Amino acid sequence: MEVVDANGNVSSNIDDVLLKWKSDYADLLNQTGNQVTTDRNIPIDQSPAVLTESDFLLTEEILFEEVFNAEKNGRLQTESQTESQTESQHEDDGRGKWSGNLDFLLSCVGYAVSITNIWRFPYLCYKNGGGAFLIPYVIFLVICVLPLIFIEYALGQFSSSGVLTVWKISPLLKGIGYGTLLASAIYCTYVNVIISWVLYFLYQSFTSVLPWSHCNNEWNTINCHDVHNHSSGIQNGTVYDSSFGIQNGTLTSNATKKTASEEFWTHKVLKITDGIENIGGIRLELLICLFIAWLIVFLCLCKGIKSSGKVVYVTVTFPYIVLLIFLVRAVTLPGAIDGIKFMFIPKWNKLLSSQVWGEAALQIFFSTAVGWGGYITFASFNRFNHNLYREAILVPFINGGTSILAGFIAFCILGYMANVKGMQVAEVVDQGPGLAFVAYPEAISTFPVSPLWAVLFFLMMLTLGIDTQFGTIETVHSALVDEYPKLLRNRKTLFMTTICCVGFLSGIPYVMNGGIYILQTVDWYVGLIAPMIAAIMECILIGWIYGTEQFYDDIEMMTGRRPSPLWGIFWKFITPTSVV
Repeated sequence: MEVVDANGNVSSNIDDVLLKWKSDYADLLNQTGNQVTTDRNIPIDQSPAVLTESDFLLTEEILFEEVFNAEKNGRLQTESQTESQTESQHEDDGRGKWSGNLDFLLSCVGYAVSITNIWRFPYLCYKNGGGAFLIPYVIFLVICVLPLIFIEYALGQFSSSGVLTVWKISPLLKGIGYGTLLASAIYCTYVNVIISWVLYFLYQSFTSVLPWSHCNNEWNTINCHDVHNHSSGIQNGTVYDSSFGIQNGTLTSNATKKTASEEFWTHKVLKITDGIENIGGIRLELLICLFIAWLIVFLCLCKGIKSSGKVVYVTVTFPYIVLLIFLVRAVTLPGAIDGIKFMFIPKWNKLLSSQVWGEAALQIFFSTAVGWGGYITFASFNRFNHNLYREAILVPFINGGTSILAGFIAFCILGYMANVKGMQVAEVVDQGPGLAFVAYPEAISTFPVSPLWAVLFFLMMLTLGIDTQFGTIETVHSALVDEYPKLLRNRKTLFMTTICCVGFLSGIPYVMNGGIYILQTVDWYVGLIAPMIAAIMECILIGWIYGTEQFYDDIEMMTGRRPSPLWGIFWKFITPTSVV
């Protein structure tokens, strides 16, 4: 009798064929390292020395089944080992992971919601006709920010890389990463300057009478108007009627009146010059505050996301508690209704202005921090299978809602200030940062136990600024550590110290008398234009170079859920077109 074995060889000896099968089977077991058992009644290693043809066929069937099972089990074990090794590599690559999903969500919210939500959005809304500005703002939030944040989350989580190494997806476009890195580095220098202003106000709040609540200070001028008591402003021994501002018998008009908080901001905090051409000297008090600001940031970030991920539980929730308290107070102020009307009743003719639409688009980019690289950085610390859909939806809407809430409070206060000064709401404040450092302090000075409220408010501003710095500085730090791991990965603390020292030195021009002019110029060209360019290039990369279908596959591999084709339409057409 001839028998054909698995390799097609013909043999007349059944025993020889069986031995060959056993040998092949043993080799397979050695290769896979699996212990294979059978549910048959005839154990493989106890088969008779001489088999009949029927015995051989039964044994051959058993062997085929066992070989198949061994291969299958070996393959599954190999895949499991590969996944475990990949996860272990991510854990051991020195980058670390978030301790929990809430750490990631709060860090992203803290990064997006910053001091500028308190002053920049209300100022632009105030500047561009109130309610008319809200319409393009919400539109751009939906068609621009949502798709872009989704891209950045997916890129960071899939690659587990910072803003430089993430561009291995398309090395030709790595210049975008360098541009993002440079913009973030410049941005973090002047954000800490704003924090230094906050620290100065915080220091001045530890007093029984707030210095911006009256006109009896050495820095006050004849135009100072005490909104509380209509008391006199005193300068060089001359008494001025604070209600009108009288000097040498001359009556100044309402248009030149300034509240005590306005004069504290311009004449005491900034000691501002008359223009950028006159930069003046260094404000020593602000320089000290700038140093303290960088010291705080260093202490919070020196341990990486493990420490900052816990700090955000306080720094992110505390501002909302304070904002709600201010909301209750603001709506009860005289004239608040005028400010509310100004904010929510659109001036429809403004919608025909390209400036309104342009500044709405710029503000939504600035406000949500899209294109800065922070979301890519934070998402790179996620576990590979994290459900990124939730944060991609929640973060932009939380940020937009916070801006509108802050704007609502600010306009209540602007209505109040307009009522006190006998002016229109549109004429009250003429500087962006002044809205936070003039309007809010003015309202605080009307509260009972006003120094306590001032301390709470500026602590809130401090936490908002620090949260933003977490993401911005971590973007710079992680990008360079990922790019040069051999040089920097084992020197993270030293490298963070270097970043903070360079940031402090770079911020010195901003704390000069004319530094605010430099800040506003840099803010426009770096803070607004650069991230928009980066966002457009991200859309081009995913939509037209890497390909949406491949990107869908990557997201499905991570989350187990394939994105809707609608995302691809936004990435390819709607989002880049609307940004342009």
